[in-house]
Amino acid sequence: MTDIAPFLPGFAAAYAILFVAASSPGPAVAMLLGIGTARGRRPALVAAAGIASGSVVINLLTLIGVGLLLQQAAWAMTGLRLIGAAYLLYLAWGSLRKAIAPPAVATADVPAYSSPRYFAMGVLLQVTNPKAIAFWLAIAAVGATQGGGPGIVLAFVAGAWLVSFACHGAWAILLSAAPIRTLYARFRRWVEGALGGFMALMALRLATDR
Repeated sequence: MTDIAPFLPGFAAAYAILFVAASSPGPAVAMLLGIGTARGRRPALVAAAGIASGSVVINLLTLIGVGLLLQQAAWAMTGLRLIGAAYLLYLAWGSLRKAIAPPAVATADVPAYSSPRYFAMGVLLQVTNPKAIAFWLAIAAVGATQGGGPGIVLAFVAGAWLVSFACHGAWAILLSAAPIRTLYARFRRWVEGALGGFMALMALRLATDR
């Protein structure tokens, strides 16, 4: 059995980026806001589970694609790291701009559906979200599972699902309560500023780490 300990620093770095991705307001948060407001906490949590499962799909596809790329060109990891760092800096700039002048968060109009339908909505939203795809490419650049076997990949994917569900589930719980929505709107500029600063630091680390 492969020892997971040598991979834990890479896991931590990748999960830190994922935490920022899942915590950053975007299409997923807008959908969870709509479901939580109109349909309540349980449907929003089901949709959050679907979002986390959609993240797993993107995660596996990027791991496979990056693995195949690295088999053909060892220098590709450096290029991928720089691309990922540049994208994180772009997102950091976007968050800092929102911190200065926070735009209104649009609430998605969500009809009443069955639980499987809410789950499918979450999956489809995530696998078609360009932001999520780009974030997973940045995460893949960390090389968290590089050199590991199927067990390491499985452990990483399972942990990624838990991180994604924890973040989106927290949004689902919080945004289904009117007082929390009001509080979030009041402090959103600070949330965006913190996320922007963290993404800038992760971009620097990704670009300079050897």
